[in-house]
Amino acid sequence: MNSRYATVAERAGHRCEFCHAPEALFNSPFEVEHIVPKSRSGLEDEMNWALACRSCNVRKSDHITAFDEKTQMEVRLFHPRQEDWTVHFLVNLVSGEIEGKTPVGRVTVIQLGMNNPRQVEARRLWIRLGLFP
Repeated sequence: MNSRYATVAERAGHRCEFCHAPEALFNSPFEVEHIVPKSRSGLEDEMNWALACRSCNVRKSDHITAFDEKTQMEVRLFHPRQEDWTVHFLVNLVSGEIEGKTPVGRVTVIQLGMNNPRQVEARRLWIRLGLFP
């Protein structure tokens, strides 16, 4: 296990800092992810680490930006150390989808595949069980 896991997981409340999935429902710990990847000059620093579920971490990969269809611009992805999640995202409690409220939110939802059918199905169950948001 990553030596930083305990510190990062506690700070994150044991939730993915991107999609807010509750770690307790998974059969293995979430991953400590570099928000700005080392390959993109990201620092090996506490302010650059986030807790991420496998789905978000794999889809984020080394991306730090994505194209926003609405503004027709390249936009940076959400940075959980520098931004408030609720500013950029809204959970639709009926559909289970995460909606991007800002360009940053929109591109992050799309790039990380937060609304793929399996994620939405799981999120709807978590909502019914009172485990999300």
